[in-house]
Amino acid sequence: MADITASRRPARSRFQRALRRRHGGVLLFVLLFLAVSLVTRGALWVKSMGAATFDLSLLGAFGLGVIFDLGAALLFAAPLALLLAVLPAGFFLRAWGRMVAWFALAAVLGVMGFGMVSEWLFWDEFSARFNFIAVDYLVYTKEVIGNIRESYPMPLILGGVVAAALAGAWLITRAGWWRAWLSAPAEPWRQRCAVGGAWLAAALVTAFALDAEQLPAFANNYHRELAKNGPWSLFAAFRNNELDYEQFYPTLPVEEAFRHLRTELALDGSDPIAPGVRDTLRFVRSEGPELTPNVIQITVESLSADFLSIFNRASGLMPNLERIARDSLVFDRFYATGTRTDRGMEALTLAIPPTPGRSLVKRPRNDNLFTLGSVFRSRGYDTAFIYGGYGYFDNMNAFFGGNGYRVVDRASVASSDITFANAWGACDEDLYRWAMREADTAHAAGKKFHHFVMTTSNHRPFTYPDGRIDLPSKVSGRAGAVKYTDYAIGQFLRDAAAKPWYRDTVFVIVADHCASVAGKAALPVENYHIPLIVFSPGGHIKPGHVTDLMSQVDYAPTLLGLLNWSYASRFFGWDVRHARGDRRVLIGNYQKLGLHEPGMLSVLMPLKRAAEFDCAPGTFVLSERPATFTDETIAYYQTASYLYRNRIYRALTPEEHVAYARHARAGSSPPGSGE
Repeated sequence: MADITASRRPARSRFQRALRRRHGGVLLFVLLFLAVSLVTRGALWVKSMGAATFDLSLLGAFGLGVIFDLGAALLFAAPLALLLAVLPAGFFLRAWGRMVAWFALAAVLGVMGFGMVSEWLFWDEFSARFNFIAVDYLVYTKEVIGNIRESYPMPLILGGVVAAALAGAWLITRAGWWRAWLSAPAEPWRQRCAVGGAWLAAALVTAFALDAEQLPAFANNYHRELAKNGPWSLFAAFRNNELDYEQFYPTLPVEEAFRHLRTELALDGSDPIAPGVRDTLRFVRSEGPELTPNVIQITVESLSADFLSIFNRASGLMPNLERIARDSLVFDRFYATGTRTDRGMEALTLAIPPTPGRSLVKRPRNDNLFTLGSVFRSRGYDTAFIYGGYGYFDNMNAFFGGNGYRVVDRASVASSDITFANAWGACDEDLYRWAMREADTAHAAGKKFHHFVMTTSNHRPFTYPDGRIDLPSKVSGRAGAVKYTDYAIGQFLRDAAAKPWYRDTVFVIVADHCASVAGKAALPVENYHIPLIVFSPGGHIKPGHVTDLMSQVDYAPTLLGLLNWSYASRFFGWDVRHARGDRRVLIGNYQKLGLHEPGMLSVLMPLKRAAEFDCAPGTFVLSERPATFTDETIAYYQTASYLYRNRIYRALTPEEHVAYARHARAGSSPPGSGE
């Protein structure tokens, strides 16, 4: 026993000698950062044990993770290294200097502990390390802080973090490490600067050398996320919140990309208005008389298809929607393009593929675009965006307002119009009451209307008014929020049935995205499946089922096709009921862009990489195969980025709409078609 104790002492003394230097505090910070990062990774793995398999890939994730942890530690230690270089030689010989240093240690431990808890909660919601979503959460602090306070016992959590930080500082002091560092002999100015410069150089080299995109494409995407470092990923998301397609993704010559795209778009039978021009502008011709009902589009927050028994027999959460679906046109294989509300809004209004980085809703120069609303306004419709929360979140008000929609949100209504609200917005019942009022106003003015209604209740903290359903608010979690969402839709339609405009209105119920898109694959297609239900009480649209594969980019042209409209279009989507050839789904996350056709998934990635997989029907199990659809995939995403960047994807003027409609009524080709 004495020999073992003696062997430990030299190791301990060597470590303390390493600390007994001015920059020994940097070494201590790096070791603490590595320890906390390793514990965090282990905790996240335990949380995901059902999905993160235990194999060599997982060990590789942990090994690579240590490298990124070290890189992040060096980067975040750089300010401390510079500070220790410039502090006076005798700073820590003074009692107050030692006290400042000790409280700084406790504060650092507190920040690390808070980061660990934040990563746990973020992983619980998104099954990923910090990313663009976390960046947005730092921007929209009012909603996010309110959401966190309402969702979690924050006094208990923060108290625990503070207690753990103080305990950690006490243990480090007790172990003698703190005393060893603060008792370091005074060092000359030049020596302090040289050592500080060395630490800084190591941090800069790390910052330029390491990139999370260099991580291998793990077969299990959970392993790839585990390999990352949370704080590093957060700062990387700040830096790369927009990705230039031409710089980071596989490309084709521009003319070739548009040639491929024109071939794809022609499958819906449309006529190009300007063949050979870098544009998607074409004329869509429908048979039969045009229908002009009102359209109320209810876009439901985080509504996965699995919540409805028509897609998942085990679910009984949405009896109202299931009853409505029996009298509606239901699209059985409808998929979201992305993983967030702004992506759903982008696709449902613009019918454009999800370009990498931020959605167009949040980018500059996103006004006067070609939208579903612009087509409705060409027929004299009133268009409005009605949202239960504050529309400045995610730049919604600026996007919809800049594209011709009137905006009605929480900030624009009287406080008496809100009976229940949480951090994200007014409850769905309040929102639908506002929507009813807007419909009444438009009808009284003799205006047809298309209203985009966006809900918030199916969002953490999952709170809603008491007494509406048989599940208690908040404690029932997502299940309660989904059931309340269903209750509110049912009540809205029952109230609407008494209105004079009811039978002349088409009600669309669609999701912005799924409740969760986490999966083993980088783009788990099955987790993008959402409902699309078109309910027409006046018989404008017949009930039934459409089994064609489609995504949100196909929503706008399919809806207009159901109304038998002939119109000039820039949409990337098509009316799936009439398109020829294989149907396809365009899906993506912030960096990976996918094209899914039956039995296949093609994926584009940064660093100009691409991969293709066989996608097993039903199970969606992926197995890599040689690429054959890459050019088609590139064409969709490269041209979408090109049209936005060059401001070509613009709304048509009223005069242009009238001119194309005149030629459609005459049965001739539209002007500029070349025929």
